[in-house]
Amino acid sequence: MVDVKGKWAFITGAARGIGYLSAKFMAERGCNLILHSRDANHTKKVYDEVCAMGVKAFCVSAELSDLDAVKKMLEEIDSFGVEVDIVLNNAGMQIAYRTDYFATPVEDYTESFKINTVAPAMICYHFLPKMIKKGFGRILNTTSGIRLEPEQAGYSASKAALDKITIDLGSKINGTDVMINLTDPGWCRTDLGGPNAPNSPESVIPGIVVGAFVDDKLSGRYLGAPNFTGMTLEEAVKKAEAEFKAPY
Repeated sequence: MVDVKGKWAFITGAARGIGYLSAKFMAERGCNLILHSRDANHTKKVYDEVCAMGVKAFCVSAELSDLDAVKKMLEEIDSFGVEVDIVLNNAGMQIAYRTDYFATPVEDYTESFKINTVAPAMICYHFLPKMIKKGFGRILNTTSGIRLEPEQAGYSASKAALDKITIDLGSKINGTDVMINLTDPGWCRTDLGGPNAPNSPESVIPGIVVGAFVDDKLSGRYLGAPNFTGMTLEEAVKKAEAEFKAPY
């Protein structure tokens, strides 16, 4: 199992919900953090809390639908002079739920893809070469289990595209100590999932980040958090390595 103490993790959407819980979990294990939100003021709470745990942290901000802002954010991260070892592309947006789905506007797709597909892809393309050069890295791209719901077409299609990007990139690095995998929180009571979701946000721990700790050199896997609910991190890593194989 990977020891993340002293490593650096970049987490998008870290100010609340699953990103916030993931940041706290990583900090508890000594991982330094780069915390993203749309507004840097939003990350003050989690920044203060993780720094109180004794780790180092930076805050960055960018609206992920603004791809120029994403590029500037990545340049800012480079300026910190630290090597990012782990990326959790957690942030996402469900644009709308369309009961009249035949009237789905084009904007549902364009906005969904910018936030849920293109921005995470830009982040992957930025950090993967650096990880390959140093011989270590973990990237987790957050997907969704939504299927057969044209009411959420823009969101589900954008996540399906991210799945494709993740699996295809993984085929190039599978068998190395740079790993890229998919993670999925399931349907949780967050701002995105809504109040009627069956699962608490806390149920995603440790599964949502298990891909940062696995050490079997396999990429392209779907590591859905509900598969690991109620487990210790050690149990979750053991299960992930034993039961979830690369799709190649």
